[in-house]
Amino acid sequence: MATHVKILGVIHIAFGALGAGFALLILLIFGGAAGLVGASGEEGAHIAAPLLGMIGTLLFLVIGILSLPGIVAGIGLLGFRPWARILAIVLSALHLVNIPLGTLLGVYGLWALLNRETEELFARAGAW
Repeated sequence: MATHVKILGVIHIAFGALGAGFALLILLIFGGAAGLVGASGEEGAHIAAPLLGMIGTLLFLVIGILSLPGIVAGIGLLGFRPWARILAIVLSALHLVNIPLGTLLGVYGLWALLNRETEELFARAGAW
């Protein structure tokens, strides 16, 4: 089961990194659009440019904040930290509603982390 926990950790890090990368892409797109609109000199551009910037920043923060726990859980799972198992169980349960890839990750995560052998693995790691 140690192999499954490590694979799950890498997958959580990958999903979190993809989310963080997507957040950066959103920020760049909305920031670029705000710059283009602001430089256009069109009527109402002075209202639209800051609005686009705020929307992009808000989306960046929300997506970035939602991606961070997956990265943290993945790093903790690679080190067999007991707190990471609990965090990854919660994240796996939340991933179930994200069809189709999130559902697969959620089912795999719950299967791997709720296994008795995995519980014993983390209990031994927490005793060190």
